[in-house]
Amino acid sequence: MAKAKTIHRCTDCGATALRWAGKCPTCGEWNTLVEEVEAVASTLDRLPAGPLTLPQLLGEVDHSTATARSTGLGELDRVLSGGLVPGSVTLVGGEPGIGKSTLLLQAMSAMASGGEKCLLVSAEESAQQVRLRADRLPGELPPHLWILAETAMPSVATAIDALQPSVVVIDSIQTVHEPEATGTPGSVTQVRACAGDLVAIAKQRGVSVVLVGHVTKDGSLAGPRQLEHIVDTVLSFEGDRHHALRLLRAVKHRFGATGELGIFEMTEEGLRGVPDAGALLLHDRREGVSGSVVMPAMEGHRPVLVEIQALIASGETKMPKRSAQGVDSARVSVILAVIEERLRRPMSDNDVYVSAVGGVRVTEPAGDLAIGLALLSAREGIALPPGIVAFGEVGLGGEVRQAGQTSQRLAEAARLGFTTAVVPASAPDGPAGMQVLKVHSLLEAARVVGLGAPSH
Repeated sequence: MAKAKTIHRCTDCGATALRWAGKCPTCGEWNTLVEEVEAVASTLDRLPAGPLTLPQLLGEVDHSTATARSTGLGELDRVLSGGLVPGSVTLVGGEPGIGKSTLLLQAMSAMASGGEKCLLVSAEESAQQVRLRADRLPGELPPHLWILAETAMPSVATAIDALQPSVVVIDSIQTVHEPEATGTPGSVTQVRACAGDLVAIAKQRGVSVVLVGHVTKDGSLAGPRQLEHIVDTVLSFEGDRHHALRLLRAVKHRFGATGELGIFEMTEEGLRGVPDAGALLLHDRREGVSGSVVMPAMEGHRPVLVEIQALIASGETKMPKRSAQGVDSARVSVILAVIEERLRRPMSDNDVYVSAVGGVRVTEPAGDLAIGLALLSAREGIALPPGIVAFGEVGLGGEVRQAGQTSQRLAEAARLGFTTAVVPASAPDGPAGMQVLKVHSLLEAARVVGLGAPSH
């Protein structure tokens, strides 16, 4: 092994420096340089060397072995473009307690029931804890699901060689450690060394490896940023722990598109795929309440109907409150400014609360019109007529601009029984039986839904 030397590596961009500095000289981030030892022995150095790989013609490459294996969960397969590809490495990130372990245990159980040999490396929980979780899931325990409660990378590599599974799940990558690497489990050096070994194992043995990773407070994956670069797929598992809805997105995917979205509902028996999320989100909605507007949001390539709620209260302090949950607070501030300046309806002295119901996040500009109408409805105390949806981007001049995938949004709204849509003037006509109200501005939109005359 080469003689080790001490360097400083940036946890954000992975650049190295000979000396510590408060600011990374490559990416400019502050307090990201950490000390580590550069030369580290790899677990793979102790494994039998594979056959020598020689160059071959691209046309002679056998791609039949790269066929994706279905995970048995329709929503997960949707995001993975069919399933897990042999030799691939997938990183699943999400907040602690959001359901990552449950999702992967269900997927492994389904694959093992179909004849695939699966190995779950539980580096955080004991085998007994995993068994208790498995007992809560529906169905019998599959015969081909193996578990290894281990944190040492050499033991994990030995178990993979001995068992030769087709799928390996490491839960989680932050708790596995390489004995010959410096640092504690979860440090930059340890995460990079263990992930590098697992990537090499996946490529050499053709096994599908899934790594579980936690996220930090700002929503980014814990550990070095280069961890996202060396894997083939990065999945983000999102949701509010106080709501049942869970969203699975592909941030990076080398074997397919990243626009698909998987939707799950957390139940007492684990995660259940939700093919019709709009009906679930609007199930408890009350009609005839001011400040409520439904918008067809796009989650990946899927339209999902989301209720936007707004509440205007009398401010009791000189600094009115502004609260936004599930929507972009910056866009809410812009729309409030447009309402005040373009529609001449003052709101600066009021407390303003805006929320996307159900734990869904609406960050696309197409939600501007729904937010604006919800704010106006709450201010005037007038509920919108039943059966209305609205979407479109609102500019600083108060104009309503075009939103993408309009036809899909309107079709989904019509399928769920909505009969009227307030859309930008440049939008196409809607499906049969739906009245499409095309507007040029937020003021015109307020008038067509009965919010045109400001109260005094």
